[in-house]
Amino acid sequence: MSASLLSNIQFPSDLRKLSTDELPKLAQELRDFVINIVATKEGHLGASLGVIELTIALHYVFDTPNDLLVWDVGHQAYPHKILTGRKDVFDTNRQLGGISGFPKRSESDYDTFGVGHSSTSISAALGMAIASKLKGDINTQHIAVIGDASIAGGMAFEGLNHAGVADTNVLVILNDNAIGIDPSVGALKEYLTKAKVGVRPRSSNIIEALNFNYFGPVDGHDLPSLLDTLEELKTTNGPKLLHIITKKGKGLKQAEENQVQYHAPGKFDAKTGDVVPKNNIGLPPKFQDVFGHTILELARTNDKIIGITPAMPTGSSLKYMMDEMPDRAFDVGIAEQHAVTLAAGMATQGMVVFCTIYSTFLQRAYDQLIHDVALQDLPVIFCIDRAGIVGADGATHHGVFDIAYLNCIPNMIIAAPRDEIELRNLLYTASLGLEHPIAIRYPRGRGHIVDWKKPFQQINIGEATCMRKGVDIAIISTGILAHNTTKAIEKTKRNIGHYHFGFIKPLDITVLKEILQNYTTIVIIEDGVIKGGFGSVILDFANKHDFKNKIITLGVPDQFIHQGAVDELHDICGISVEGIQKIIQNIIFNHN
Repeated sequence: MSASLLSNIQFPSDLRKLSTDELPKLAQELRDFVINIVATKEGHLGASLGVIELTIALHYVFDTPNDLLVWDVGHQAYPHKILTGRKDVFDTNRQLGGISGFPKRSESDYDTFGVGHSSTSISAALGMAIASKLKGDINTQHIAVIGDASIAGGMAFEGLNHAGVADTNVLVILNDNAIGIDPSVGALKEYLTKAKVGVRPRSSNIIEALNFNYFGPVDGHDLPSLLDTLEELKTTNGPKLLHIITKKGKGLKQAEENQVQYHAPGKFDAKTGDVVPKNNIGLPPKFQDVFGHTILELARTNDKIIGITPAMPTGSSLKYMMDEMPDRAFDVGIAEQHAVTLAAGMATQGMVVFCTIYSTFLQRAYDQLIHDVALQDLPVIFCIDRAGIVGADGATHHGVFDIAYLNCIPNMIIAAPRDEIELRNLLYTASLGLEHPIAIRYPRGRGHIVDWKKPFQQINIGEATCMRKGVDIAIISTGILAHNTTKAIEKTKRNIGHYHFGFIKPLDITVLKEILQNYTTIVIIEDGVIKGGFGSVILDFANKHDFKNKIITLGVPDQFIHQGAVDELHDICGISVEGIQKIIQNIIFNHN
C-alpha cells in the first residue's frame, strides 16, 4: 500500500510541497477522510464532497492565509478545515467544545470571515480587497467561493454591482452544482444552465455586463484545468469570475443520486454510503412536518391560502404543499427580504399567506417585517421554524433572537405553542383571518404527542393557560419549555404553580396579574435571549404596576451560544429539566 499523502499535511504549506501529479491521489484521500468522519459524527456532507478538488487547487495555487479566501455559507468548508490545521480535531466538528461546522475567525487564521448565512462572501471579499488597495497592497488575492443558489440572493448582487466598479483584485468563484439544500430555482438558474452548454454570447453575458472578466465554465473536478485556470487568474487584474461546474456529493454514489438527503444525512455507512436507518415508529412527528401537513390540509378547503419559503421547502416541509399545489406554494430561493415583501403584497389582495422561514434567516428580513408588514398591519402569518436552540449548527443558526426582535414591533402577534396540537390549532386559527400579522415560533426536531392529528379548535388570541396552581412559587413558561418545566416540577415533588403563555404578545394581563398577586417568587422560562425577551416584558409589567415579587428569568444569556447537542446547550442556559429543577430547589432552600 502506498503511503498516505494526507497524513503528512497539516497546513497548505505542506500541500504545496506535493507535485501536481500527486494531487488527484490526495483528492481521493481527502474525500475518503470526509466520508469516514461524517459517517459517524454527522454534519454537512454533499457540499464538501463537491469541492474537494477546488479546495486543493485554491490552497495549492494561492498563498493562503496571506491570500484571503472567503467561503459562502460554509457548508462546503470541511476539506478547507482539514487542510488548514484542523485535521486531527475534525472528529470534534459540531460538538460541544469542538470545532465549528462553519468557518469561524476565532478558530483559524485561514477562516478569514465567519459565515453560516448565505450570499455574504462577495461583499466580505470586496471589503477586504478595498482595504488592501487603500493600504497600497496590490499583491494580495481576495477570493469568494459562492454557490449558484447563494449567488441568486440579493446581497450577492449588491456585492457584484459594487465590485464591478471598485477596480480591486477580487476573484469570485461560482461553484455551480444546480442545488443549494434543495434544487436551485429562478431565472438565474436557467441562465447558468445555458452557460454550461456553451450558450454564452459575450453581448448577453450578465457577468461581463457587470464589468467582470468571465472565465469558464470549467469542470470543477478536473484538477489540471483548475490549476491552470487559477494560475492565469492570479495575474489577471480587476474583478473576475470563474464559473466552475461541480457535482454535489461527488465520489459517493448515494450522495450524488440523492443530493437533498445527503446534504446532511446523519449517520451512514462509510463503505456502502447507505444511511443508517432510524426507528421512528411510534415517535412524535417533527414540528416542521406538523406545519407542512397542516397547511396542506387547510389549503385544500381554503383556496386563498398561499405558502412561501425562501429556499427551504424540504427543511420547512412546505414541500408537501408544493408537490400537490405548485401554483399556490412558492420557493423563492435564497431571498428572505423578497419572501416577506412578496407575502405582504399578496396579503394586500386578500390572500391568506403563510411565510415559513427559519428564525435565524428571518433576521435577514427585519426591515421588511417592520416597513412592509407591521407598519401596514398586514395579516401575514410567519411560521418561524428552528426557533430557540438548534444544536450542532451553533451560533449562526440558533433561533434565540426572534422573541426580542419581534416583541418591539407594533401590531405583531407572537405565539409559541407548547406542542404539536397547539401549533396545529394556531395555524387553523390564523387561517380563519386575523387583523394583525402573527409570528408562530416552533423548534427544530420532534414534539411530544404521537396522536397529534385532532379536529381543529380555534384558539383565543392572547390567552394563557394555567397548567397547575401552587403555593408561593410559580413558573411561567412559553413554547415547548412547558414540557421541561412540567418534568422539573414533578421531580421536585413540591406544590409549584405553572402557567403556559402560548402568546408572548399580546400578554394575558388577567392571568399575569393573578400570578403576581398570588405568588411571592416567579420564575420565567424561555428559549430565547433574556435581554429584551419574554421575561423582560413581565418584569416591565410588574415594575409599572408596583408589584414587589421576586422575579427570576431563565433563558439564553447575553452571549453567543456555540455548537453542541440541544440538551447540552439547554443545560448551559439553565433551561433543561435539571436546570429548572435546580433553580426551584435553590428558591425553596432560600425560603427555608
